[in-house]
Amino acid sequence: MPAGLNRALLTVAGAAIAVVLAIAICSVAIVVAGGSPLDALFAFFDFGNSARAESNSVATFLNRAVPLFIAGLAVAVGFRMNLFNIGVEGQYRIAAICAAFVGSTFTAPAPIQIGIIILVAAAVGGLYALIPAVMKVTRGVNEVISTIMLNYIAIALSAYLLREPFAGERAAGQLNTTTPPLPESGMFPDLNFVFEWFGMLPPTRNGGLWGFLLVAVALGVVIWVVLERTRFGFTIKASGLNGPAALASGVNPKKMIIAAMVLSGAIAGLIGLPEILGDRGAYTNNFTAGLGFLGIAVALLGRNKPVGIAFAALLFAFLDRAQGALQFADIPASVVTIIQGAIVLLVVVANEVTNRVALRIEERRAAQQLGRNTPVEVAA
Repeated sequence: MPAGLNRALLTVAGAAIAVVLAIAICSVAIVVAGGSPLDALFAFFDFGNSARAESNSVATFLNRAVPLFIAGLAVAVGFRMNLFNIGVEGQYRIAAICAAFVGSTFTAPAPIQIGIIILVAAAVGGLYALIPAVMKVTRGVNEVISTIMLNYIAIALSAYLLREPFAGERAAGQLNTTTPPLPESGMFPDLNFVFEWFGMLPPTRNGGLWGFLLVAVALGVVIWVVLERTRFGFTIKASGLNGPAALASGVNPKKMIIAAMVLSGAIAGLIGLPEILGDRGAYTNNFTAGLGFLGIAVALLGRNKPVGIAFAALLFAFLDRAQGALQFADIPASVVTIIQGAIVLLVVVANEVTNRVALRIEERRAAQQLGRNTPVEVAA
């Protein structure tokens, strides 16, 4: 069996074992909390008691997976360069409010309007990620420290912008502060017709199935091609694995650090757009937070591969969707957090174990091949 296939099978097996062990650990936690693991299992797969509730639940599940997938891609680009971009949280928050405000200041045909909003979000996210990149290559500042500090600045800056210069008019009785609403041409078309194809009722909550799902799929394909099939992707990986060796071969690791961080930030800038363009039509003070930090877990679980990240995003979205159902079953919603943490921890351990096992298998195979190719000396 080829070495690459061996490693892939070991990785899949390790991830499956990690998920099973995480479920077992959480079953113990549920029993300790006075609940029933079986009731929790039924709650996880409860998609509603009517056709309308089922379609709403499926749309909510997929809508939750889209920003998680984009967040995982953003983190994975940094990981490929051996950079820990912990600043995805701040990058997407500041990018979302800037894109929402810019999009509300003009009206154009839908493709132009949406395209400009996407470009602004990517540009702001990339420029904000450029700050820690420059600090690292010029002054050697650790990107973990700088990006964490920049998260606080971005969150506070977003709150200020929403309260003062970017605030829209608040309607009578409205409690939330928002940016001015986007024009109709700034809203991304939904994909509710997909449910009709499968004979289901179209969802009615939160704008239905967000059309930004198509952008996320296209983005995943582009990132896969860039990282796996281009010289740029190879140089990023080579620079991350061994900077001095890459420099000796003609690659400038500092330029690669800047390129990887800016690309990571540009992708991060898109995380908030599915919600803005698909549902809210503005940036609000109750905008979804924490997606950047969840993206780290999604990237780790997906082994920094777009396909793996997609499955990890679907898993985390599935777990998040079940929080309400768990509460109706008298089971603490915090069980979901326990499951997520246990899965990530166990997958990291499983990855290390499978890497060592795969390395031993390859060493053994190389030794056997070397033994077959070594000429045997005939005694005189």
